[in-house]
Amino acid sequence: MTINNRLGHRFASVSGDGAAPFNLSIPYLHNNMYGGITQLDACNGLLLYCAFKKKMESWDDFRFLVCNPATGRWVELPPRPPVPANRYCCTTGLAFDPAVSSHFYVLHFEQAVPGTYITGVNIYSWQTGAWSFRSGRMVEKVVPLHSKCVFVGSMMYLIGNLMGFNNKYVLMVVDTEGEVWKTIPVPYGRGSATIGVSQGCLHYVVASTVSVNDSNEILGSGITLWCLKDRDSKELLLERSANINELMGMIGEKYRVAAIHPDCDTVFLMSSGGDTLVAYDMQHQKLHCILNLEKGITKPKRFLPYVPLFSESLPDADGQ
Repeated sequence: MTINNRLGHRFASVSGDGAAPFNLSIPYLHNNMYGGITQLDACNGLLLYCAFKKKMESWDDFRFLVCNPATGRWVELPPRPPVPANRYCCTTGLAFDPAVSSHFYVLHFEQAVPGTYITGVNIYSWQTGAWSFRSGRMVEKVVPLHSKCVFVGSMMYLIGNLMGFNNKYVLMVVDTEGEVWKTIPVPYGRGSATIGVSQGCLHYVVASTVSVNDSNEILGSGITLWCLKDRDSKELLLERSANINELMGMIGEKYRVAAIHPDCDTVFLMSSGGDTLVAYDMQHQKLHCILNLEKGITKPKRFLPYVPLFSESLPDADGQ
């Protein structure tokens, strides 16, 4: 798992070997062109970065970079299409499935000003080498809850709430062509939530004071893990649940959900102080520490599960 904050990257091994599989400084991306880079997303062995020019002409003067740190190959994407004056973009996801194709997509969502709801998406295709814009095709107005995107089964997912409705949260779903748009209702309550790919399916975990079961009955405070077994369905299935008070007693302080293990029903939790990352096995109800950060360090902004890809991805990359 890679962990990103403004001070750089950290790596936390969930397999126990402890060694990072690549140079976390990504030295080949730090050239004279860029004043700084920020990690945005990870998908099936590829990483997506935002690179800021040393001499920025405007606040959005940056380029997207996609790299495979296991092979050192990388590519800079062409400039994005201009954004209208009443729009802005701050949510971006990487779509890549090496089992299907060696090509990747970058989805850069456009939001309204004012309102902040999603109005469309700019899509970059590695196959065509160009950007294209697709307007949103939803009746609902979805405001992204945070900037995390997850790609699985040819669809991109992000968490949002419905504009104009209190406590109505959804997964917004769009395909890589920008043709299919839909929403899936999700429980949220008061707490923290995240999404991830686990065991080949989209999973959603929420730590909340209003935990519900399949019949929408309140169970009490807890952490629940949900799964979308059928990508054509609009219903999540409850997989696991745990008592939040017992878990807080094990950790010793409050926490927020950070990520989901790609191979089992384990969720990663960050302490409220931002200095401890723990893994909680929801099936066996076991807890163990993954990473201790230094006190006072800037809280991590993003947790991205990463599995190295050693095949020859980015075959035509000109970065290296």
